[in-house]
Amino acid sequence: MTTFERINELAKKRGIGLRALASKAGLGETTIYGWKKRTPDSSKLEAVAKVLGVSVDYLLGTEDKSSATKEPVDLDKALSEEGMAMFDGKPLSEEYKKALLAMLRANKNSGE
Repeated sequence: MTTFERINELAKKRGIGLRALASKAGLGETTIYGWKKRTPDSSKLEAVAKVLGVSVDYLLGTEDKSSATKEPVDLDKALSEEGMAMFDGKPLSEEYKKALLAMLRANKNSGE
């Protein structure tokens, strides 16, 4: 599997289009599509890996998925961003996102 194919597959699982992924990573809209034919610049690949929540090594195919995630997930941010929150491989509806955020905030406030 190529780096482009791995990114495309992971983006689909996360419910993010490649143009949106590129935008969130601070890249031009079609930058990732260009990786079909050429090797990505390391800093750009790092930006995409950060948005997807995996390591650069995973995107390059040198690390398996089980050890790919490097950073904890900020649920408030993930639930607030379009296409970032998923359950059972499908993006959560806005209604579910709002309900989860409300429950998390209520739980946080009750512990203070």
